[in-house]
Order: sequence, then structure tokens, then C-alpha cells
Amino acid sequence: MPPLLDVEGLSKRFHMYHLDQELHAFSGISFRLHAGEFLLLRGENGAGKSTLLRTLYRSYLPQAGHIWYAAGEGRIDLATAADVDITLLRRRDIGFVTQFLTARPRVAAVEIVAEPLRRAGMARAEALDEAHRWLEEFGVKRDLWRAYPTTFSGGEQQKVNLARALILPQKLLLLDEPTASLDAGARAALVRRLADLKAGGVAMIGVFHHPGDVAGLIDREILLTTQTEPETAVPYAPAATGELDHVAV
Repeated sequence: MPPLLDVEGLSKRFHMYHLDQELHAFSGISFRLHAGEFLLLRGENGAGKSTLLRTLYRSYLPQAGHIWYAAGEGRIDLATAADVDITLLRRRDIGFVTQFLTARPRVAAVEIVAEPLRRAGMARAEALDEAHRWLEEFGVKRDLWRAYPTTFSGGEQQKVNLARALILPQKLLLLDEPTASLDAGARAALVRRLADLKAGGVAMIGVFHHPGDVAGLIDREILLTTQTEPETAVPYAPAATGELDHVAV
């Protein structure tokens, strides 16, 4: 079976105009990801993990390389695709989960969570029912469902963010520290949801401060480092970090 995602020689750098110099985020990254696989990104702070995720999501444009994605219409290079195609794929195929919620003023939590279902064509009443279910699953108190998340604590905002991001199954899910600030109940709910999505064929690439939270889901891993040449992803080995793949950044 062909891969869902085929990354070839991906490199990203930023030009620091005020310093008149370039900052290299990562270089020469290559890997393949199939449906239902979970790839963990490891590395020290500043190694480029989040930047890699955002480049795959096309929030950043790479300087070199390809990001071949197997869309329903055929393979498309996310590194060079038109913005209109990227927007469509984000709505339909590719999700991005962060620890932060960009909450809009005067929009209730339940409406925020239901929005992806409404955009997909689901009737409002049904979408709100699903939103209620996922808010409850992630432990958001009922008296907050109709409240505005702009007034919530960071932890409660993150629960709303997860409910929204994971309510609609997609083909590829990019996870950037989604367990930060979560209580034990919400972390358990997240792991259950990710396990269900993985079993349903969703491919995932994730950065986790505590990889043990999702150790049972990880298939392969890449360690981003400045010390060695880029290689390919290797099987996940929680107790053998010395065997990780080393990718130059």
C-alpha cells in the first residue's frame, strides 16, 4: 500500500532580518507514513519539532524538499500546493492539534466544538449533541458548555481545543504537545480518542513532553538532533533511546 505521507529531503530555515543571519530549523528530513501509523518526534527544546509539524501543515514554507500527500484526487506536494488546495485539505483531511485554543469572543464553547461538524454539513442539532458528548468526554463542566472560553483557565481551554480538534476524524493528524496542562482524566480521554482514531486508519505525527502518555500507540520515532546526518524513522523503543533515528536540524 502506498504511503499516506512521503516526506523527501525537507529543510526549513528562517531569515532573521534584524540580525541579518539565517536560523536553520531542520535539514534533510525524510520519512514515510502509512494510514494508521503513529510517528513520534523527539528532540531537545529548539530542535525544530514544532517547526517540522507546522511545515507539514504548511503554516511554514520549506526551503527545500517535498511533502507528498495521498489526497483523494491523487498525490499532491504540500510544499508547493496552492493555498486554496491547502485550505481544502485542512478542512477535509489534515488536522492540527496544539495545546492552545484561539478562542473567539462571545462564542460559546459548545459552538466552537461543533463548528467542524457544521462545516462538514451536519445539522446543527446533531452537531451540538456531538459537541456535548465530547465536552463531557474531556471533562469540561456542564455549566461551562454555553460559556465563553475566553474566560476559562488554560486547562479548560485546552480541553475545549481538544474536543474541537478531534471531533471530526481526518486522515492525518499533527499533534503538538496536546497533553500539556491536562489533568489525568483529560489525558486518559485524549489517549482513548487517539487510539480509536488510529484503529480507524488515521495517521498521526506527534510531539509529546511525556511520550509515555501515548507509548502504546507509537509505531516509529525520529530524534531531531544537530549532531548526525539525517536518516529514516525507526521502530519505537521507549527504553532504548540510544537506538532512535537521528535527524540533522
